[in-house]
Amino acid sequence: MVRTALITGASSGLGAEYARQLAGRGAALVLVARDRSALDALAAEIRADHHVAVEVMAADLLHERQRAKVVSRLTDTGHPIDVLVNNAGFGLPLAFESNDIADEVRHLDLHVEVPMRLTHAALGPMLARGSGRIINVASVAGFLPRSTYGACKGWLISFSRWANGRYRARGVTVTAVCPGFVHTNFHERLGLPPGEEGVASWMWLSAPDVVSESLRDAARGKAVSIPSLRYKAIVAVSRLVPPAIVARAAARGR
Repeated sequence: MVRTALITGASSGLGAEYARQLAGRGAALVLVARDRSALDALAAEIRADHHVAVEVMAADLLHERQRAKVVSRLTDTGHPIDVLVNNAGFGLPLAFESNDIADEVRHLDLHVEVPMRLTHAALGPMLARGSGRIINVASVAGFLPRSTYGACKGWLISFSRWANGRYRARGVTVTAVCPGFVHTNFHERLGLPPGEEGVASWMWLSAPDVVSESLRDAARGKAVSIPSLRYKAIVAVSRLVPPAIVARAAARGR
């Protein structure tokens, strides 16, 4: 039984959907994001719909002092966190050579350093209790050559595979969730109006489907969850196709 889940990037998109579905399973929540007003609105919705306790933590995870508040909550043994969902992130244009390098460094920090730090914080109490679940939201891009976004997500997949193998026997599972294109506001925040992705309609997934399948996989202790058969097939085929062709195909969409 899930008791308390902490979700980063919880104010919208997949993070908000994880919050709704975990609350629907009876979990109390700790919602973390920068936008307090969005968090408060989501918390009110979830309290009304699911009658569970919801804490709100407005924090910029790239700010050391604000991140420390989240680390402190994860290590609070008096109010334990049973599930950690590392979901916070943002995207950049694929043209690395044109991107501001400071933005690239922030991108790297949020997708690699932050989940590593939060996972480390959560592991101690979870291992002491002999139970816990960590879900790292990666991407199918982590299997493909796709600029620095794919590289960051590739690290998260590899780390999750290792951690699941290392800690599963001690009661703590770690799952990398690797969706493809999902209907959320992630791409809108990149400044891309609907329809300008250059991605076929059949490649889009719904957030509720991604979250429900990934939660099933995490409950089974899987190290990697690739929601939908179509993306499982894409990843399998990518391993057989010459890298140059995969790179050209991966350049579509953002």
